[in-house]
Amino acid sequence: MYVKDHMTVNPVTITAETSLSKALELMGKNHFHRLPVVDGNNKLIGLITEGLVNDTSGRNATALSIYELNYLLSRTSAKDIMIRDVHTVSPDVFLEEAAEIMLENTINVLPVVDFEQHVVGIITEKDIFQTLVELMGLKQQGTRFVMLIDDKPGVFAKVTKLFGDAKANVENLAVYHTDRGSEVVVKATGEIPVEQMINILRDAGFTITNVVQTTKEGKTVVWLNEDKQ
Repeated sequence: MYVKDHMTVNPVTITAETSLSKALELMGKNHFHRLPVVDGNNKLIGLITEGLVNDTSGRNATALSIYELNYLLSRTSAKDIMIRDVHTVSPDVFLEEAAEIMLENTINVLPVVDFEQHVVGIITEKDIFQTLVELMGLKQQGTRFVMLIDDKPGVFAKVTKLFGDAKANVENLAVYHTDRGSEVVVKATGEIPVEQMINILRDAGFTITNVVQTTKEGKTVVWLNEDKQ
């Protein structure tokens, strides 16, 4: 998964001379909270956020009248408050690298730039959350099986073969490690009944922890739990 496949392409930008009132107007109109600041060649020189504008102007806690505040915002430019040391990412890095940069620096947005620092996109924590949902197939039609596995070679092959033999198509697969042990998540589609697939997996020695079946509209219609079997 590359940043370029999940970023907002050619995002709205402003120049250093753009007034804060104009910047807020752009953010409100387009329903976002950050704006890259670029020079005349579309090279990144800074970043402003809605929170930064509010904090700097005292917009949320000021004794100024609305007219005085609007005047202040119209007379203040992006260059006066913008973040100049901006963390960025290349469009060709893996998405998890972008997520790591955000975590390490406690930020929730990264301008995406090419090798000459031209702004080609922007990626936010929301984009990464959305990618995680898509990766796990949460809203896609099918059935998601979660089971405990032995952490050793050949287990994935055994699991996928069981689904294949049952004419079920494995569309998403992930593994993670917890205090409960190693768990594998398989999202599959096919004609085989859920109960029958559960029995096949159990007969093969796997412990099913839960099962979620989802309609094509993305609604959960069945939730099965090992404790309720």
